[in-house]
Amino acid sequence: MPIVNELLQQEMKFITKPFEQKHIEGLFDTGDTLMQEIAISLIKGDNSQVDVLTKKALSGGYNANTILDDGLIAGMAVVGIKFRDNFIFVPEVLIAARAMKAGMAHIEPILSASGVEPIGTVIMGTVKGDLHDIGKNLCIMMLRGAGFIVHDLGVDTAPEEFIDAIDEHQAEVLGMSALLTTTMPNMGRTIEAFEDEGIREQVFIMVGGAPVTEEFAEDMGADGYGKDAISCVDLAKSFYENKK
Repeated sequence: MPIVNELLQQEMKFITKPFEQKHIEGLFDTGDTLMQEIAISLIKGDNSQVDVLTKKALSGGYNANTILDDGLIAGMAVVGIKFRDNFIFVPEVLIAARAMKAGMAHIEPILSASGVEPIGTVIMGTVKGDLHDIGKNLCIMMLRGAGFIVHDLGVDTAPEEFIDAIDEHQAEVLGMSALLTTTMPNMGRTIEAFEDEGIREQVFIMVGGAPVTEEFAEDMGADGYGKDAISCVDLAKSFYENKK
């Protein structure tokens, strides 16, 4: 069924890449007005409306996973692309993140109580010397919404901190972010630290950030490159589907 919500049609003008248009349309193509209203409210950053609509959906018998996938995550997918392509900026992302949190406050307890097994555990952090975290935080939110347990190490994370976290939480996926060309080499140094410890083959490593490219990721020996929050989630899922 085609997208019927006029506001969603307006948002689609920001999605210019054909494969992303297909992906976003697939997320919204449920024909369910309430889920579309949740998505639009999130995109607009209306946390109070997301709160009200999420409670309305739950009381109306909607499954928590349906609200998560067709409402909250669908909206954040648009926010992620608009942020990446400079249609919106950090303040708008933070407002949308607050709206996502308002919905997740109702969804997470239900998912936990239902005993739904997480897909896996991911360690995330910004590399040593870099204090930027907006993109990383957006990825973390999307990963958690997709069913991953995520441990956030924050910013300015040293290689040994990544190693300790992987060991402590028995995680199989590590995500590193860098927003400065001067801190990008610390991604490679972290991978070398895993190699020196003899545990490189035990973990999938994905990298991302504005100056990072797929070629750079390959050169430093990463297992994958996520250009945005959507591809970060897809990449993490692919790792768990193809475990070493």
